[in-house]
Amino acid sequence: MTTPSMVSQGALPKLDARPGKTTLALFFGLLLAGLAYTFWSLKQDVSASGTVVTTFTPFLLLGLALLIALGFEFVNGFHDTANAVATVIYTHSLPAPVAVVWSGLCNFLGVLLSSGAVAFGIVALLPVELILQVGSGTGFAMVFALLLAAIIWNLGTWWLGLPASSSHTLIGSIIGVGVANALMHGRDGTSGVDWGQASKVGYALLFSPLIGFACAALLLLALRVLVKRRELYQAPEGQTPPPWWIRSVLILTCTGVSFAHGSNDGQKGMGLIMLILVGTLPMAYALNKTMPTEQSLQFSAVAEVTRQALVRSAPQAPPNDPRQTLTAFITEPEASPELVPALAALTGMIGEEVKGYGSLNRVPAEAMANVRNDMYLTSEAIRLIDKNQLVAFDTDTTRHVQLFKRQLDDATRYIPLWVKVAVAIALGLGTMVGWRRIVVTVGEKIGKTHLSYAQGASAEVVAMCTIGAADMFGLPVSTTHVLSSGVAGTMVANGSGIQKRTLINLLMAWVLTLPAAMLLAGSLYWILNQLL
Repeated sequence: MTTPSMVSQGALPKLDARPGKTTLALFFGLLLAGLAYTFWSLKQDVSASGTVVTTFTPFLLLGLALLIALGFEFVNGFHDTANAVATVIYTHSLPAPVAVVWSGLCNFLGVLLSSGAVAFGIVALLPVELILQVGSGTGFAMVFALLLAAIIWNLGTWWLGLPASSSHTLIGSIIGVGVANALMHGRDGTSGVDWGQASKVGYALLFSPLIGFACAALLLLALRVLVKRRELYQAPEGQTPPPWWIRSVLILTCTGVSFAHGSNDGQKGMGLIMLILVGTLPMAYALNKTMPTEQSLQFSAVAEVTRQALVRSAPQAPPNDPRQTLTAFITEPEASPELVPALAALTGMIGEEVKGYGSLNRVPAEAMANVRNDMYLTSEAIRLIDKNQLVAFDTDTTRHVQLFKRQLDDATRYIPLWVKVAVAIALGLGTMVGWRRIVVTVGEKIGKTHLSYAQGASAEVVAMCTIGAADMFGLPVSTTHVLSSGVAGTMVANGSGIQKRTLINLLMAWVLTLPAAMLLAGSLYWILNQLL
């Protein structure tokens, strides 16, 4: 804990302001409006799909799953607020209430304007056999287990004031479910996860804090050389705000980090919500019904050209059940003589189905889930063949196969506007509550001295650029790790020193998050499987 000798008490920001009645009314009004809009949109989509409601059990499960998924985003919001607002608060660039509300608004906009690439990168970590049966009891057990495990660990680390990573936690939960699922089916636990995709995400999580530490330290040293203003490198005096230009930089970076956090972290909830919707209401959400009719006709033509190219590559007769062949391949990606003929056969079947219906919007409700599963299975098979370089296609065949995969992904990987709005409201409102614990850790307990203006600006600029770059490449990095390690880097570069106890706690949270989330999610998955 910092002491008066380390940090001037007069320089500490005021963090104990309580929201007024108007603020509380607006907060709960937005919360209720978001929930009402979510369930109204669901009702409209179900009605438009022509679904006849005969039992409310699936809708109860869907409602519970959506509340848990949105609850995860809400917790993610207040767990990660400190990443954006700690530096502007502790440099007195913005009062705490203004900073928090502004960060919440920027998180909201970040979610709404996000690309969706990270959303489906997270889903790709899940076992394909569970994704294909997500509407079953096993599928719900998967979704509930990984979300509840992530919420439990996030709440625990928040209570202790530890800036642990929500991304790290969610990915650990996904891996835990995958391993548990493989063990429960008598397979080696390592076969339950796409370790290639997991390692790609793992490297992003591993190196992002190191990048944050090193780049923030180097940026501060560069500022010292280029900008010769002593007050920038000293602790604020009392409640004095920084010079206008450095204050503008701090507010701009707070805005950028908040926006990037919403864009990156909000997508994780979107991907899981789409998984829930596809499993529960395939007739409404299994396929992208907004795809124009002419694009559907083009889809059929591309499917036929791709089928012919695959047949030329492997003219053997296809297996009796191409779906079974491809499912087995996805579980254990190994080349076999039946692989390409099975892929050609299923590609032709998908093209004929879409051509027969005329457009995705005309696929009957009872066929939606099967058509989507065929598309998802084919897309994953193509991805694994390409990734593992199992089949040497010629240039034309490779071009046709990759074009067809893009068409498949356009048909199955989409996010309705109302899902974005619901996640944006959950994350934005979550950002505005419960932020004090971790803000204090970042602002007071990492370094031995008060955060200077230049330190705050360096850490935030690096965090904003790192997270923005990760979002462009579809990588889920940890905002928390990047920012807190950036603050630590500036403390070292400034010669201020780091509080060892906080550093040990941060390292323990970093090291323990993955195995703890895996164990929690795996255990919950086993328990929920017995119940559901």
